[in-house]
Amino acid sequence: MAIIAMNENPRDSRPSKLISMDSLVTTSWLAGRLDHPDVVILDATLPPVGVTPPVNTRARYLAKHIPGAIFFDIEELSDRSTPLPHMLPPPDVFSRSLSALGIGDQMDIIIYEQEGLFSGPRAWWTLRTFGAQNVYLLDGGLRAWIEAGLPTDSGEVHRAPALFHAGLDQNAVKDFSQMQQMIAAHKQILDARSSGRFAGTLPEPRPGISSGHMPGATNIPYTELVEEGRLKSAEELRHIFAAKGVDLLQPVTTTCGSGVTAAVLALGLEAAGAKQVSLYDGSWAEYAAHPEAVIEKPS
Repeated sequence: MAIIAMNENPRDSRPSKLISMDSLVTTSWLAGRLDHPDVVILDATLPPVGVTPPVNTRARYLAKHIPGAIFFDIEELSDRSTPLPHMLPPPDVFSRSLSALGIGDQMDIIIYEQEGLFSGPRAWWTLRTFGAQNVYLLDGGLRAWIEAGLPTDSGEVHRAPALFHAGLDQNAVKDFSQMQQMIAAHKQILDARSSGRFAGTLPEPRPGISSGHMPGATNIPYTELVEEGRLKSAEELRHIFAAKGVDLLQPVTTTCGSGVTAAVLALGLEAAGAKQVSLYDGSWAEYAAHPEAVIEKPS
């Protein structure tokens, strides 16, 4: 698929600055392809962390979604054999699950969120890491779709089974031992958590885990890459990364609390022009609980 012009629809609530980022598509582009059999739309909304009572994003999907969209449950589609959150499942399990949902690895897969930009990039990264080539995020998500005056549906959507052949891209994902090697070699590690959690001055939302950060890591809270629920422009992203001393020509690994918002950084890095981006799947939930982990924080 060619790069999608992101300002093509005068009905969009505001002209997008994301002209040259081909991981994003506009509402007008998607509206013209709703009935295409090789286009599948996924609502990949996770409940926001720390909100009580938890937001039922599946119920919100059932109440209102883009026509034809199915609910992509990141939690249910993760590795259920580990206590760590959101971990990638074995490729054969992922293949069976997505095939049953009607998602094929050769399809154009469009991901959106009900609000903001938080968990959609995790679905984008997961699908690409397992070999899907044509994976995109809807710029502005469901809010932009509704503001453009486009229709919505309610209720469950069932697609005919498809073929998804998952093959794990080993270069896209890192584990604890690889992170230890990266730390020792002073490689680039970007942490998407809030500045307080990174510095160790605020607690982690998961009980029993110390806050702080990996030696040598750089803190770029994922919220700094987002404006009004959309990824900032490539120029703005490059400025943010440059100000933090990130070399986009060198390998970069992203991390966060549980591997979700690390994918927002991965998306931003790609949009800014980085070519060698990986994600620490276990992230802080694994690292901080490991007996061999070195955690830096104020004394």
